[in-house]
Amino acid sequence: MNKLNQLNPTASSQMKIRNAMRSLYRERQLWLISIPMIIWVLIFSYMPMYGILMAFVNYIPGNTILQSDWVGLTHFKMFFDSPDFPLVLRNTLAISGLSILFGFPAPIVLAILLNELNNKRFKKTIQTISYLPHFISWVVVASILFALLGNEGILNDVLIRLDIIDQPISYLGEGKYFWGIITSANLWKDVGWSTIIYLSAMAGVDSEMYDAGKVDGLNRFGLIWHITLPSIRSTIVLLWILGIGGILNAGFEQQLLIGNAQTREYYEVIDTYAYKYGIELGNYSYGAAIGLLKAIIGVTLVFGANRFSKKVLDTSII
Repeated sequence: MNKLNQLNPTASSQMKIRNAMRSLYRERQLWLISIPMIIWVLIFSYMPMYGILMAFVNYIPGNTILQSDWVGLTHFKMFFDSPDFPLVLRNTLAISGLSILFGFPAPIVLAILLNELNNKRFKKTIQTISYLPHFISWVVVASILFALLGNEGILNDVLIRLDIIDQPISYLGEGKYFWGIITSANLWKDVGWSTIIYLSAMAGVDSEMYDAGKVDGLNRFGLIWHITLPSIRSTIVLLWILGIGGILNAGFEQQLLIGNAQTREYYEVIDTYAYKYGIELGNYSYGAAIGLLKAIIGVTLVFGANRFSKKVLDTSII
């Protein structure tokens, strides 16, 4: 067959087209069902990508993008040459790195602990309590943090009453505390929601594997290490790859709500910088360039992490 394909490439192409048409006909019902979603994705996900061109022009509101002057990579160069670039990059990588370092393993550990509980009612109660913060807006979370960590907040009040400190500590007014606070808030808000994914993966593990492990003399820790974790490895790798791809997504609302002028040196990230110096000042092309650069780096990291995972762990998403 390979020799025939080499001698007659036209026939090979026609055969591939026929096979594709047959497959399309066999799956025609699925494709018909998928048509509305495909149209939705084209309209709301691909058509707006025309706006990417804004990053390469000097856009002026009132004109179309094609009517604007072409400036090439000027806005990208402005971002790299900006005196704030090292600061913004440092904060973005630090906050995202801390979120991955603590936020990635935390839901795995919580899911394992919940999976080991025998009392189903208690298990469901803890699971519900853990993922409820995910539905709380950052405005409410910021209010809670101000009530807890403000100069007249609960924490300072307790510490003063216990004679541990003499004067209130400005936790939200000093930059050295900001990374720890934002990491803790992110962890509290998202750990329960991510746990649901791992619990769903654990629910698919064959119970007979656990029975066989017990016969072989494995204790609870051994069952977790040799059966549970290997069984959900593909889920762990998938979320790890997506986490690496989103390493430049260090947050936006939480920084604007919790941060202030005193902590700007620690809270300013790529998204807040693009908003302040791009959208607020009317430099839409500059903001678009920063957003496009961030997206390109994110996609590159996803493919890089996927390739690394495929070679080292023999597991990948594509």
